Amino acid sequence: MSSRLSLAAQSGLFALPVAGRVCVYAPNAETDLSLFDKEQTDLIVSFYPDATQFAAAGWTVVQKPEGPYAAAVVILPRSKTYAKALLADANTQTTGQIVVDGGKTDGIDSLLKACKSLCDVSPAFSKAHGKTFVVAPGADLGQWAEPEPPTGKIDGFVTRPGVFSAEKIDAGSAALVAELPKLLGAHVIDLGAGWGFLSASILTHPEVQELHLVEADARALDCARRNIDDPRAQFHWADARQYQPKALADCVITNPPFHTGRKGDPDLGKAFIAAAAKLLKPSGHLLIVANRHLPYETTLQELFKTGQELDGTRGFKVLHARNPRRLR
Repeated sequence: MSSRLSLAAQSGLFALPVAGRVCVYAPNAETDLSLFDKEQTDLIVSFYPDATQFAAAGWTVVQKPEGPYAAAVVILPRSKTYAKALLADANTQTTGQIVVDGGKTDGIDSLLKACKSLCDVSPAFSKAHGKTFVVAPGADLGQWAEPEPPTGKIDGFVTRPGVFSAEKIDAGSAALVAELPKLLGAHVIDLGAGWGFLSASILTHPEVQELHLVEADARALDCARRNIDDPRAQFHWADARQYQPKALADCVITNPPFHTGRKGDPDLGKAFIAAAAKLLKPSGHLLIVANRHLPYETTLQELFKTGQELDGTRGFKVLHARNPRRLR
């Protein structure tokens, strides 16, 4: 089945250049890339699982554009501010058209309206609950540019638009911090570390000798590097479900995601628990926070010998499990 982007090209809305390089901003595993030539195209991807999947398929994957490009395509992310920043960046990296594609639930209508107020855009191609449109060369989108270094701060922490909990401290993470035990251990892993809120609290514990921040979003990890200035901290751009440390840890702490796109996916959290069990020493322990409706207790009982629920909050439960089972 052809995607909206492909159908828009077939309709004559845009044509990719025959010569010159093209960049695609923020594609994900579901993005139809059949229009693009692998030899001609850079994929700008910050999410590690997508980046590795694209690279394995033979695409050139980068975290930052390496223009100039003859054209750019922006796949709309969920964050409106981040979407505008991508368009502003594409505008500086390409000499040609900028093609924008997104669903209504991603805010394509409001972004189209905002673009019309600043520059010339094509008529929109509508299909499959979304739209594709083209921003003409020469647009001035500088006011949407993301500042560098980032200026947005939450209680002194730097964040970026589009990263998890970019505008406020996540309530689940706050609940987990409130329940951290007095002794964590010397070797700690923050699995899915985000921009570093949990790690900052972990590093207030003097017994911690090394802390490994594992995060799949390169942009969030960049914020964590800015927020954590401690020689005990090490940063890993990786899929938390597949991360392999050099040595097993005393403690794993995690506030795992539970959405794939907009769909709830409790299996993600279960996969984080399974990963944590493999990362820990036989005497190690796991602290995990979750929305109260998420069914993680059975997985914890299967993979750990003992466990208990700590106080948590009305909306979040904090679970503490010890001694991972070595299942064959």
